[in-house]
Amino acid sequence: MTALKGIPSAPTARQMLPPFTAEHEELRESIRRFVVNELRPGADQWEEDRWFPDDVFTKLAAVGYLGLKYPVEYGGQGGDMLHDAVLIEELSRAGSGGLAAGIGAHIGIATPPIFKFGTEDQKQRYLVPAIAGEKIAALAITEPDAGSDVAGIRTSAKKVDGGWIVNGSKMFITNGVRADFLVTAVKTTTEGGHGGISFLIIDNGEGVTSSKIEKMGWHASDTALISFDDVFVPDENLLGEVDKGFYLIMANFQWERLVMALGAVAAMQRLFEQTLQFAQERAAFGRPIAKFQVTRHKFAEMATTIEGGRALTYHALRLHHLGLDCVQEVTMAKLATQRAAFDLADECLQIHGGAGYMVEYGIERAARDLRLGPIGGGTDEIMKEILGKTMGL
Repeated sequence: MTALKGIPSAPTARQMLPPFTAEHEELRESIRRFVVNELRPGADQWEEDRWFPDDVFTKLAAVGYLGLKYPVEYGGQGGDMLHDAVLIEELSRAGSGGLAAGIGAHIGIATPPIFKFGTEDQKQRYLVPAIAGEKIAALAITEPDAGSDVAGIRTSAKKVDGGWIVNGSKMFITNGVRADFLVTAVKTTTEGGHGGISFLIIDNGEGVTSSKIEKMGWHASDTALISFDDVFVPDENLLGEVDKGFYLIMANFQWERLVMALGAVAAMQRLFEQTLQFAQERAAFGRPIAKFQVTRHKFAEMATTIEGGRALTYHALRLHHLGLDCVQEVTMAKLATQRAAFDLADECLQIHGGAGYMVEYGIERAARDLRLGPIGGGTDEIMKEILGKTMGL
């Protein structure tokens, strides 16, 4: 689309912008076609239903998208986290934060610990069927009284002959209702602080009760309150070492926060493009609203926000991909993009006027969905605390 005079063109995902290569851009085109043809048409109905069908996972598996970063021997595509990053970005074009969250929870936070810390047996029993879309996964860490303060976890696992007996509850668990198995943080000792946390892979079965929680946004995803009542978990389902689960949590946090930053930048990009088109077509007082200076300035500011967020996020992604210490950069990317995405969605809603407040355009949905960003994966306040500590403060 040709931009009007004084209106910035929509920021574009430039070819081979580091750390991506031509191969990643080819993958991007394929994923975008899949999202537009297979996911976007159902998004509105799934929002209304407050649920998307499980066969979304089997469709993704059929084209290899659930295992982009996993080895071929487990049914994956033999790629790396950059291939997953492309998928995360393109999922925003489905227009449903809940749909993207459900898929993202499966591929981005629940299965990676099994690949990184699991035994070969665990990978065969859980990772392989998860990549094939035959089992849906969820990560269960947060509790009613332990969110960002993971040291406050109370769900207990008592050692018994042949395994563990688990009692307790988890809160705000994405995919928690539909999940076939839960990668679950538990307390395996009475030791306080970060010590004594372990991880168990818990099958959704006897003694496990999940109830769906209604939310402000992410309506298409299932977010659950989960209770464990004398659930027996066999020894072979211990993930990693006993009492060393805090290290697993920390290892997973960096990718989770990067995923959130990638998703936020992609969402801002999509909203900008949609709103720019609307502003060029919507007329008021005899001319397109894009011709008014106040509107041009809004777009200029939004374009700058998007480019800044993308640059910081891609910088963190490059460092993470290289295996370098990037806690500070990842934290900055997460902090810089989440509130910005919500504010940008609100600005886009304002430009749409009354139309933006209506369900039809999907702008109000985006605003509701993006409000979780400054909370999920570590609140903005926690991000600032982490950054302060990296500076020796």
